[in-house]
Amino acid sequence: MKADASNEQRFIADVDAFEFIACELDTILHLLEDWLARLTDSLQLHGLTSAGLTERNPLVTQADAINSLLRHSVPAWARQWASLKPAQAFAESFDDKVLLLVFGKFNAGKSSFCNFLADRFAAYGKTVQYFYLDGGRIVETLKPFKEGVTETTARLQGVCLAGKLVLVDTPGLHSATSDNAALTQRFTDSADGVLWLTSSTSPGQVQELDELGRELHRNKPLLPVVTRSDVYEEDEIDGEIRKCLRSKTAQNRAEQEADVTARAAEKLVAMGVATSLLKTPVSISTYLARALQHTPAAMTESGFERLYAALLDVVEPTLAYKQRKLAEMFLHHLEENVMSTLCVDAMSMLAELEALSEAALSQLERQQEQITQAVWRSVMPTLPDLLEQHAATRDVTAVCNGLTQSILTSFSREVSGQLGDYVIELEADVAALRLTDDAQFEDIVIAPSVATGHVRTVIGVDYQRLHAALGKAIHKYVVQLSSHAVGQCHASVKLLMQRAAGLEDSLRVHEDDLLRLKVKLRHDFALNE
Repeated sequence: MKADASNEQRFIADVDAFEFIACELDTILHLLEDWLARLTDSLQLHGLTSAGLTERNPLVTQADAINSLLRHSVPAWARQWASLKPAQAFAESFDDKVLLLVFGKFNAGKSSFCNFLADRFAAYGKTVQYFYLDGGRIVETLKPFKEGVTETTARLQGVCLAGKLVLVDTPGLHSATSDNAALTQRFTDSADGVLWLTSSTSPGQVQELDELGRELHRNKPLLPVVTRSDVYEEDEIDGEIRKCLRSKTAQNRAEQEADVTARAAEKLVAMGVATSLLKTPVSISTYLARALQHTPAAMTESGFERLYAALLDVVEPTLAYKQRKLAEMFLHHLEENVMSTLCVDAMSMLAELEALSEAALSQLERQQEQITQAVWRSVMPTLPDLLEQHAATRDVTAVCNGLTQSILTSFSREVSGQLGDYVIELEADVAALRLTDDAQFEDIVIAPSVATGHVRTVIGVDYQRLHAALGKAIHKYVVQLSSHAVGQCHASVKLLMQRAAGLEDSLRVHEDDLLRLKVKLRHDFALNE
């Protein structure tokens, strides 16, 4: 190659020299498959149990929803991976070629761009072969891509340059038809690198940057290209005012490129993507290069010499990505379809379960007090009649037994009403209410009088002190019963919370493990480059 060769000549020669070296992927693929198997086993192991809670309990409803998510996730992952098979087959059909996805909003000039590069390769005597995808089948054609001011790409199409570089032109990401947009995203994984085309009339739109972020998350080489960087100006020619097509000024291009870079970088930071992956944008005008007959000056003025220099810069990382692409595609599936989706859905549901559980524990404290007070208010009014009923026999045990029955009846009613969301097992042989031996019925007596000669005379029964003692005993007894019942409820909630925390910890561990595998994949291949 001559020292004074243009960047265009250097790039075309570089494409001619592409070498595709097979790379050993079995080890990393095995590690990724093993990670998925461990995650699947862990989800089964950490399923949530709702012992002690009834089906109508909101905690059970939430736990069942989480279990359902875990149960249905595994087959869903298999279906999603299977859905990527067409993209893998498409990529495999180009194993001996570099595949660049021409990516961007419709009307960004993608078809014109691809046709222009094809024309330039043909001008150097290189082979140019157009094709399109029909039902997953690659069909060769002699026709270049349709160009126009409206959406013209209705199917996935491509052009193979020099037998080694393939440009895949896609229906716009934000296409007028959902089928077009879906087709674009379906084959995004197939590319070894991405050329992101964005029109200078509205460069770097946020919607485009969302899709750009997905590609950079995949550590795939990406070059932003600002298209239609030209303007019509009026000029006097032979005494007439005519409109002339001119390139935008260097300052205007630089400002647009800097704007795209700044907003893209800001978006990537927000998405947690390394800004170092973003290549410096290049502004071009395909129309201007054509209008000026592809002269060296025209190629420079239209920005294509800078574009070729940028393409030369991304060749090496593109070839490196191609070597590890199969592992990257599986990694992307595990990150996006498996771990990311699982974490977003499961973690939000676990957070809601935790909030419900904390609220339930707080409510149980209030319910224990409410049950105690309700039973106390229900039983205490019956105490005077019960004392009167057994006053003649002064049978304190009978009073206690009667109170016990009354308390248990009232307690069962309150528990059923306030703790109906829980499964509560009362002791089969609950001990009856008991008093100390000094708590007894007392005689009402007339004290003896020496003056009158009266002796001590019993004129009635007094149970004022007994009533007070029984009141304290009733309260203590009810507190013990309600504490025991609420304690079971509390333990059931805590057990569910522990299981949920175990599931969350497991997800975090697997998330960290997958991140380590991603680092290993890219580190190991970086050493081999």
